[in-house]
Amino acid sequence: MACVYVSIGSNIDKQKNIAACLQELALHFSDVVLSPIYESESVGFDGDNFYNLVARFTTKLTVGELNKALKAIEDKHGRERSGPKFSGRTLDIDILTYDDLVGDIDGVQLPRDEITKNAFVLLPMADISGDALHPELKVSYARLWFFYDKEKQKLWQVDLH
Repeated sequence: MACVYVSIGSNIDKQKNIAACLQELALHFSDVVLSPIYESESVGFDGDNFYNLVARFTTKLTVGELNKALKAIEDKHGRERSGPKFSGRTLDIDILTYDDLVGDIDGVQLPRDEITKNAFVLLPMADISGDALHPELKVSYARLWFFYDKEKQKLWQVDLH
């Protein structure tokens, strides 16, 4: 079983789509651990605020199989792929890490570079696994968050209910 972290985000009907995603993950994986949900401004384009969180779980799926399963969840909940790369999303689920794999695995770059670039990924990682080490940098997520420029991206915790 591989330990996996995925980022989850939405800025279109975000409460409904995040809740639906969490239900889907609970159906497919038995040991899902969730970070708090954070709201932040969109990054890379002008758009509505996003809800973001990180989930940790174990799986027997390969990286490619997992990526395909996550894309199917996105599609089931109205993900539009024909628009610009940086645009509104009903649901966005990305594999952040898969055990300690590094490199291009089944077309997925691991670890995902967003971990250290975006507060809405790094803080949730630190929340649920602060002592875990980034597979490439070999630095804990808590330490990475401590040194992150918190003025760069504002985010605030929200309650989905």
